[in-house]
Amino acid sequence: MKLKTLLLLTSLLTTTTSLFAKSTLIDSVGIENLDGKKVILHKLDPKDNYYSIGRRYNVKPGDIIKFNNNAPLKIGNIIKVPTDRSFLEPSKPAVMQRPVATPPPPVQQQPAQQPAPANPAPANTGLTPQQYKVSAGETLYSIAKRFNSTVEDITRLNGLTSTTVTPGQVIQVKSNTADVPPPVVRPVAKRDSTNYMTGQDSADRKLNANRFGLFEKNEKGVATWIDDTSLDPNKKLVLHRTAPIGTVVKITNPMTNRTTFAKVVGRFSDNETTRDVILIMTKNVAESIGALDKRIHVNISYGSPNE
Repeated sequence: MKLKTLLLLTSLLTTTTSLFAKSTLIDSVGIENLDGKKVILHKLDPKDNYYSIGRRYNVKPGDIIKFNNNAPLKIGNIIKVPTDRSFLEPSKPAVMQRPVATPPPPVQQQPAQQPAPANPAPANTGLTPQQYKVSAGETLYSIAKRFNSTVEDITRLNGLTSTTVTPGQVIQVKSNTADVPPPVVRPVAKRDSTNYMTGQDSADRKLNANRFGLFEKNEKGVATWIDDTSLDPNKKLVLHRTAPIGTVVKITNPMTNRTTFAKVVGRFSDNETTRDVILIMTKNVAESIGALDKRIHVNISYGSPNE
């Protein structure tokens, strides 16, 4: 009987020692037995206060304050934390509860907008072909230019096998411009038999029909300028042997490559000043093309009706 009692006490002592060791590791620096209840020995650190210690061991802060007589807390001191747990109950590690972070609400993404096309397709104009009667001197090229079209479009629209057209021929065209004006027909001016140009000047002319039935005439020769009270020197006016009055002439000085435009206001006949001259200019025209002498070589071009 004594042997059984001795073995029981030995077993109880061993169990108590083991529990004490485990409690020391889990519950700070150690524990005490107070009437069979566990009292935790806690060593203070810089962040401790009665409320944090109470949360740590799940004990009311007021009970800890009363048990320690509201002693001031100093770092490194030992305070006692009373509990209602049995001294023989295995200690559980204290778990610090951390606040659970609430995830932010999901951001509602706006639907991506489709970019607008950089170059929207042009609307279909729905052009309707119209009939056109070819005038004398006109070509498919001049007609195409007049209607803002192309030679290829006109030949394809009319099923033409060549680009040659004849006066009076009726063809189909598509106008890409509104209210195309009718061709300008100018009366043919009769030449004065005494004012024909020299053979050399006639050989230098080039006749090219434009879209208005006019021919471009290019001439080279000598021009002179005069001070005449009947001509306003401040305006760009010229006299020409054959060009109709009102014609606008393009005048170029090949020595300076300067060009200007002047209006024909009359004709002239030969004398000592105008011998072998193709053009007489006002002083304003001469200064515009950089004339340094009284007589200079010029290149002129102007439109003339079909002869």
